[in-house]
Amino acid sequence: MIRDLPDLDAMEAFGALIAERLQPGDVVALTGGLGAGKTTLARAIIKALGHEGEVPSPTFTIIETYDHLRVPLVHADFYRLEDPSEAMEIGLDDYREGTALLAEWPDHAGGFEDEPGCLAIALETVGDGRRAIVKPGEAWQSRIP
Repeated sequence: MIRDLPDLDAMEAFGALIAERLQPGDVVALTGGLGAGKTTLARAIIKALGHEGEVPSPTFTIIETYDHLRVPLVHADFYRLEDPSEAMEIGLDDYREGTALLAEWPDHAGGFEDEPGCLAIALETVGDGRRAIVKPGEAWQSRIP
């Protein structure tokens, strides 16, 4: 499925749709080049789940947790990982227990597309906007945003 996101309002609306359907155990795997909008979409999802205030990029911390949201959430940016085994070393499985995961650069952590609860979103720059190529896992089939 392809969704055009011509501006920030469209990105925020898409993030709100994902947030509305998000459940513990889900993974939203965000791929795309630098500046493609992965963090912008992640911030829109987090905001729609009820977070107020700043949403820092986890580029340097790798993981930010949001336990107070409607769906407890882990926002991870795996860009700096050099090997997928490093995701295990930082305790990713422990963070994921009972939460949803927003994963930027998921391939650096070994990928998540084989999980039924994975909603894979590849973002591309198109003019001044973005295009999202959405691939839902089995558990997302009835709730595709």
